[in-house]
Amino acid sequence: MKLVIVESPKKCETIAHYLGSDYKVMASQGHIRDLSTKGKGGLGIDVDNDFKPDFVITPSKLGIVKDLKNAASKADEVILATDPDREGEAISWHLAQVLGLDVEKTKRLQFHEITKPAIEAAIKAPSHIDMNLVNSQETRRMYDRIIGFKLSSLLQKKMSSKSAGRVQSVTLKMICDNDAEIKAFVPQEYWTIDVDLTLNGKTVSATLDKIDGKTAEIHNKEEADAILKRIGESLSVLSVEAEKKSVPSKLPFTTSTMQQEAYNRYKFSTSKTQSIAQRLYEGMDINGEHVGLITYMRTDSTRLSEDFYYEHAKPFILEKFGPDYLGFIKTGKKSDLVQDAHEAIRPTGTHRTPDLVARYVEPDEAKLYRLIYDRALASLMKDKIEEQTTALFGANGLVFKATGTRTLFKGYEAIYGDFEDDDTKLLPEIKQGESYGVEKVDPEQKYTKAPARYSEAKVVKMMEEKGIGRPSTYASTIKTLIDRGYVTSKGGIITPTETGLRTTLVLNKYFPEIVSTEYTANMEDKLDEIEEGKETKLQAMNEFYKPFIEKFLKVQDQMYKDPAQPTGEMCPLCGSPLVVKKSRYGSFIACSNYPKCKYIKKEPKVAPKETGEMCPECGKPLVERKDRKGNTFIACSGYPACHYIKGQENKPAAEKKTYTEADWVKPCPQCKTGHLVVKRGRKVDFLGCTNFPKCHYHEWIDDKSKKGEEKK
Repeated sequence: MKLVIVESPKKCETIAHYLGSDYKVMASQGHIRDLSTKGKGGLGIDVDNDFKPDFVITPSKLGIVKDLKNAASKADEVILATDPDREGEAISWHLAQVLGLDVEKTKRLQFHEITKPAIEAAIKAPSHIDMNLVNSQETRRMYDRIIGFKLSSLLQKKMSSKSAGRVQSVTLKMICDNDAEIKAFVPQEYWTIDVDLTLNGKTVSATLDKIDGKTAEIHNKEEADAILKRIGESLSVLSVEAEKKSVPSKLPFTTSTMQQEAYNRYKFSTSKTQSIAQRLYEGMDINGEHVGLITYMRTDSTRLSEDFYYEHAKPFILEKFGPDYLGFIKTGKKSDLVQDAHEAIRPTGTHRTPDLVARYVEPDEAKLYRLIYDRALASLMKDKIEEQTTALFGANGLVFKATGTRTLFKGYEAIYGDFEDDDTKLLPEIKQGESYGVEKVDPEQKYTKAPARYSEAKVVKMMEEKGIGRPSTYASTIKTLIDRGYVTSKGGIITPTETGLRTTLVLNKYFPEIVSTEYTANMEDKLDEIEEGKETKLQAMNEFYKPFIEKFLKVQDQMYKDPAQPTGEMCPLCGSPLVVKKSRYGSFIACSNYPKCKYIKKEPKVAPKETGEMCPECGKPLVERKDRKGNTFIACSGYPACHYIKGQENKPAAEKKTYTEADWVKPCPQCKTGHLVVKRGRKVDFLGCTNFPKCHYHEWIDDKSKKGEEKK
């Protein structure tokens, strides 16, 4: 039996079915190891010993690792088939380390779609773990750990901000800069003048384009009124020009463009789009077959394979639309920021049409699949041909312009027309020299508009253009900013919070390079160079760490502590001003002379509001109370003698967690009869005995010095 290890459990059944009974497929469920929190600064990195990382098994993955070790020990061969990117390569390396596999000999499978041909092809042509990719990911992780740990701890200490990060902080800076542009914007007045013209029952709408040979610019009502007086009862046709032009289709989707288009069409958030795409990639049950519907969805490439073109797209286009519609494989301009490791996002087969798939999946999944399917095929079809007509009308030094377009050949719009803006506007037949009567004049006062707030899709586009992060991190970065309370997202529109603005202000003052797009993009370039074997991990870390830590130590002493807000009151104990302070439980008023004076103002207790109901258990009045988080609930006024809480009468008692053999990590060394399992504490996970509370033995997972310590 051969063991194949993938990342996602959802892939296991499908891949196992394709490979047959000689293979067993299991999932690592993502990364199994991460940097510890040991050593200098809790970094998990020995900065004095060539930046040697200290990796530990993630507590939640102990059971998974145990199962993988057990399966690997019984297998004739272990094959690693994690995702085909930098992170996937690192996961394969960590699996090899934990399972005791020979890195140079262990087979590594790479496939970009979960279909039978792709899996079979991967099996026939396995590769080995690419250490350049592993080193690139490891460097990325160390960058993020050092910057994140150091800056986050400083911000938490000085101004109660939650975190900072290599990618998240520069992304937040872009959002805050957009906010500053909006707030600084001063609207400017301008006017437009439109006219409706008629001739022989034909009506044409035209807009003022030129005034005395110059581009029309009307700044106020006085200028508009002066122009209106110059418009006579008719305008002559000065010229009519028709021009044919080709409108090329858009390239197939990258991660970024998919997220942008899904937002523009359906208002999907970036995280929602990525989640749906993940499911489409991992596989769906379609007409009795579990199959991956799209190729790998983390990519910055617009490239399509020749296999897809000749085996799928070409026959489909020829059969459905004819040879006039068949185009060719287009390649976008290769940017230095594009890795091009994978194909663009496309369907795995044209025979699974959007209409077919829609019968088996959820509506939102069907929408995204149709978008991906039609976009990929449209990119391989002929250009759309349009005819654009421009007519100029004039009199008294004024020139009005009317334009119209008509489609001569639909081209790619035969399949992608539903997703294109239809701006078709036909003009009647107009001949030079004709005179059109002015039927209506429409002057309109307008004001320039402030820059629009960034949408999630716009943030992703900016990240891609600036080289910040990679396709796998776009959605997660935005989610992190939302979760940290640095921005809000309403209807996909991003707005920075006061905390976000304040955090960016401080970081920009003391660490301007960290929130610089150039600095972050250069770090991404370094990672790419390591991946390509042009630079080593040690070179990159040496170049980064020394200047960063020197700057950090300098700023640490200079950086102000977020000033407390004065209340206007004086401390009754020492006479110093009272200020508003913050804790994790909320705001409170205390003496500014702390720690010399530890006075805390106690708010007068307010009697709980009675509800008019009586407690069904003891007969005392029910009152409104609030928990630590400020949530209101109704409970008995006789507490603590009576613990009645309204709404919990029929609530079942919390079930005690039960553990099976699959959860066991090792036997308990104290009671000898129980087993140590991963348990969740208030702050950290730990190993505890299954015989608790009879046996209180536990071990700390991340601190060996505490290993074996017993609770008192």
